[in-house]
Amino acid sequence: MYAVIRTGGKQYRVAPGDVLQVEKLSHDNGTIEFSDILATSGQPGELTKPSSAKVIASVVDENRGDKILVFHFKRKKQYKKLQGHRQSYTRIKISEILVDGQSYKA
Repeated sequence: MYAVIRTGGKQYRVAPGDVLQVEKLSHDNGTIEFSDILATSGQPGELTKPSSAKVIASVVDENRGDKILVFHFKRKKQYKKLQGHRQSYTRIKISEILVDGQSYKA
């Protein structure tokens, strides 16, 4: 059983027990509920759009990625600009997928 969820402008294929790193999300008591489910699969080779589905995940930790340096340069104009960026991430573990009243756990 797996589901395709959308979060942070990206799509992820998740199954119960998976650990993945997504863009930083706000959470309460260490649990996150995803309701934007694009597709689910119950049987091999079968992909459906459920009428009511949720994915429940627990937060493992929050961290930041590696620093990326952005350098702008215009020749002959004495223009140089250096900027750094570190993206914040939330690592989550998928604990349960609820599809039309059925529960799939790790």
